[in-house]
Amino acid sequence: MSQINLDNLTEEQKKKLLNLNNLQQSFEFLTSQRLQIESTLRETELAIEELEKIKPEDAVYKAIGGILVKSEKNKLLDEKKSLKVTLEMRLKTLKQKEERVKTQIETMSKSLQADFQK
Repeated sequence: MSQINLDNLTEEQKKKLLNLNNLQQSFEFLTSQRLQIESTLRETELAIEELEKIKPEDAVYKAIGGILVKSEKNKLLDEKKSLKVTLEMRLKTLKQKEERVKTQIETMSKSLQADFQK
């Protein structure tokens, strides 16, 4: 993309550029959050799989801060399944927001391109 001289832009074009920049930053932030949640969700799913494999009488531990605390398999399994549901809902919401912002970026980009071609 060629360099844009801000002095030659109208106030409306400057606002559009600023808005586009803000939308792009929002999109990057949402993408980062989505990737983090997807990673946590994968870890949670793996933990659930492993918990389901072990016998109820086997010792299980959960990390709390920097320490491991003995826990009950079923209690820990319920916690992980609840966390999975929460993460899936958050992921769905983030994907929707990400898609909305992506559409806004495309619309704003097209509008600016049309302005610059005048």
